[in-house]
Amino acid sequence: MLDVAVIGAGIHGAGFAQAAAAAGHSVLLLEQHGVAAGTSSRSSKLIHGGLRYLETGQIRLVRESLHERATLLRLAPELVQLRRFYVPIYRHTRRRPWTLRLGLSIYALLAGFGGGTRFGTVPRRDWSGLDGLDTAGLQAVFWYHDAQTDDRALTQAVVRSAQQLGAQFICPARFLGAALHEHGVDIRFIAQAGEQQCRVRVLINAAGPWADELAHTITPAIPVPVFEHVQGAHIVLPWSIERGIYYVESPRDGRAIFVMPWHGQLLIGTTETRFHGDPATVSPSSSEIHYLLGVLKHYFPRFRHSSPDDIVASFAGVRVLPGGSSHAFHRSRETILAVDRSYQPRVLSIYGGKLTTWRAVSQRALQRVAASLPARRRIANTDAIALHPLPGS
Repeated sequence: MLDVAVIGAGIHGAGFAQAAAAAGHSVLLLEQHGVAAGTSSRSSKLIHGGLRYLETGQIRLVRESLHERATLLRLAPELVQLRRFYVPIYRHTRRRPWTLRLGLSIYALLAGFGGGTRFGTVPRRDWSGLDGLDTAGLQAVFWYHDAQTDDRALTQAVVRSAQQLGAQFICPARFLGAALHEHGVDIRFIAQAGEQQCRVRVLINAAGPWADELAHTITPAIPVPVFEHVQGAHIVLPWSIERGIYYVESPRDGRAIFVMPWHGQLLIGTTETRFHGDPATVSPSSSEIHYLLGVLKHYFPRFRHSSPDDIVASFAGVRVLPGGSSHAFHRSRETILAVDRSYQPRVLSIYGGKLTTWRAVSQRALQRVAASLPARRRIANTDAIALHPLPGS
């Protein structure tokens, strides 16, 4: 009997596989399409504390995210790099300079005033050097630091780390279902060798936006929380900016939008739109494309003639948020770990989450199912395992 089977090789599935293998457990990681084939490769490519989460009082999440940012900067310097962010404040901006200064002060405090926590303002005499940022009505430009990554490459590095620690990775492998027993789970899946079955002590449902669908294939039925799928779209344009990443406010609804350099081009995102349907079919809508182009043209006059025809790439991912009537922008970004039963869980489902906090979530998930797993000799500590990009990535 294996200790753990993990379904889904997105960042959370990869992270749990690494954490469990490092703890000495036998791990089987199954993925249907490819590493980071879903939401984990369709993010805004940021490893950040979530400055805007301070507005909704998510202090614990911000503190944890900033700690994880520091850890990933140390463990994966080739994959996670510190970047300077610029926040312009105009007469019409909803957030006032004093509000942002207070928020950045709290941000630095939660980060422990370590490396990369300094912030300040750009002198007015230097505004002309901010990549053509519109200066009409501009009152102040704040700068601070967060980090940027290649989300797919990072996830691939974590999967390889899990394999080096002993995890078995099978891809392509399509999960068919599972049957619960008192002390384990029988799982069925199809791989290149045909249909297979094995018994594991714990099943980890890390299927991302398909997590609820997967949960419904388990018998007897397990509780499935109420969640909502939210689509986030990005566009890529064939231009570049040099100074850093711009954190701007949509003039239409006040949402936070990032305008950033990405592999010599310009990446803009993200939106938050309720999504219904198969997550495999998600793609940016025409309204999302016009929304993002509108933000770009509003803040950067030199791009005011850009059109959808200029877009060289676009992508959208589906994230899972707790259900509710409020706008997705105001929902909690905390990851929900749902188990089939409170004592000796046999199934743990991971709902939602941030790219930044995958390590912390993986450790919490492993602790949550620890009572169901035998004692093993630890092989390594994940906070000391360096992560490197795969050759050629």
